[in-house]
Amino acid sequence: MNNDFSLDLASVSKELKFIFEILKMRNDSSKVLEKIPTDINWVHFLELVKHHRLYPLIYSILKKSNVKLIPSYIIQSLYREYKANTFQMLHLSAEMEQISKLFTENKIRLLFLKGPVIAHELYGDISLRTSKDLDIIIQMSDLKKTEELLLSFGYEREENPTLLREWKWRHHHVTYFHPQRKIQIEIHWRLNPFPSKEPSFNKLWDGKRLSMLTTYPVYFLGEEDLFLYLISHGSRHGWFRLRWLTDIDQMIRNGLCMKRIILLINKYQYHRIGGQAFILASQLLYTPIDEKLSKLTLGQYSRKLASESLSFIKEMSDFQSPKKYMQSLKTNQQKVLSLLISFYPRYMDSLTLRLPKPIHFLYFPLRPFLLIWRKMRKVVLPSR
Repeated sequence: MNNDFSLDLASVSKELKFIFEILKMRNDSSKVLEKIPTDINWVHFLELVKHHRLYPLIYSILKKSNVKLIPSYIIQSLYREYKANTFQMLHLSAEMEQISKLFTENKIRLLFLKGPVIAHELYGDISLRTSKDLDIIIQMSDLKKTEELLLSFGYEREENPTLLREWKWRHHHVTYFHPQRKIQIEIHWRLNPFPSKEPSFNKLWDGKRLSMLTTYPVYFLGEEDLFLYLISHGSRHGWFRLRWLTDIDQMIRNGLCMKRIILLINKYQYHRIGGQAFILASQLLYTPIDEKLSKLTLGQYSRKLASESLSFIKEMSDFQSPKKYMQSLKTNQQKVLSLLISFYPRYMDSLTLRLPKPIHFLYFPLRPFLLIWRKMRKVVLPSR
């Protein structure tokens, strides 16, 4: 096995490389200006910073350096984004506290997965990380009660039609939106889509932490559980936003119990995606990787996944979940389970051939033929 594997950065733009350099030096911003490339395209630089949702962090670093060497309109634009994000995070923080109170008073245990709580925990300042919504995990048995509460609180559920009530195991979250508050909430009953291995809600609850951000108690994931969740979330989305990688970098620099991390990686079979994350973090952000964790970066699958993710990071477009990439994230056991799941009827089958509800069971034997028919006709239908 070649231990000298390096990501191919030859095709990475100078603007993106400059962003890497800024992030590497966030604890010593005085050296940032030494890394400014010649004839940099500042407009493209700004586009990249916004795409990767790094504007609050980049602004906080650049404002400490000699901004005279950076065009004023760049600093001003970053400041506007930083200011808007600060208001957004305060808005989300207030809603997070209200939701926690509402659920707790109605005897529903909840844990916040991302949002203001991890911005405060990782960076010590909610204004340094972006969040567009609130992500919450609850027990599956509390889903009905949770929906009733959110609807009574003014939220509306995003429609997600299914054929045979399989949504609870085919999906892992449902989305709600408050039209007046302009806030979106994702209610999870799993951390990741089936058939991934993961801790039960009770395990997560046992390891929970209390946030110091709010007056009313708000709970979020334990340190190691959060770390593995962020790795699995980032890998599932191809790491196409650098913000997720900076979270991993920040957690490692803040200090983690590596022994506990390794135990969880082994238990939940995160070897491939763990290696992928550590390769990207160490080579793009100079994240210091523990010797035991660095062994994961030697895996062939991890290296291939890291190279693929680098192409997603460079593209500056929303991740479209390439089937081949998503398959390569899975263990052999998960691939077999995914194959079996593919034979289960989906809502699109009912759009291809409408059957009366009493005979919906016929979609099971008919599904292979409906799939073939759609492929032959190149029919594009909603995948929900």
